[in-house]
Amino acid sequence: MTGTTNHPQGQSPSNWKAHWEHFYSERPASKTSWYQLHPEFSLEMIGNTGLGSDVRLIDVGGGASTLVDHLLAAGSRNITVLDIAHTAIEQARRRLGRQAQAVTWLEADIMDYVPGQPFDIWHDRAVFHYLTAEAQRERYLAALDRALKPGGHAIIATFAEDGPSTCSGLEVMRYSTESLNRATGHSLRLVETRSEDHRTPDGGIQQFSYCRFIHTDTR
Repeated sequence: MTGTTNHPQGQSPSNWKAHWEHFYSERPASKTSWYQLHPEFSLEMIGNTGLGSDVRLIDVGGGASTLVDHLLAAGSRNITVLDIAHTAIEQARRRLGRQAQAVTWLEADIMDYVPGQPFDIWHDRAVFHYLTAEAQRERYLAALDRALKPGGHAIIATFAEDGPSTCSGLEVMRYSTESLNRATGHSLRLVETRSEDHRTPDGGIQQFSYCRFIHTDTR
């Protein structure tokens, strides 16, 4: 899934959005390093929540990801996909055809996002690791706290400690499952971890750390 939602230092929000619009205008999602035809670990962790297909789920930075395809095929109908890049969202909409009408699509920066409804599941594969400044991570987590119901589940996947140090020309933060747990703050309780060796479309390997949390809402 796309890492398309932070303001890198030295760039304005408008330039940041332009970066990702340009990125997706030059390549289909299937040619991006994070592409997964079948997002196995994400689907497993969503299933492990024990929640049914009628729950509200938001896929943060989900733009052109195929996760939404699999969720729709499994019967989910309360799916929101958020991405800063219109071009990424349009790739998914074209791929899904009529099925895209069953999805709520949001073109927004996650750090500025104010939810109109509470969610049961927050999913993010490959966004949080782009937030290299503490202030960025604080804004992201504040958005998560606003969006996720108490008792809801947050699934966050980042590059692992032995994963890439840059992606798409941008620096990233790398995490073990332990350090990701520490970085996400006091309102999330860790309940599941996974490690993934993701094979990129060009045959490379990217190491990922996955964590599933329960939102304790300690505010």
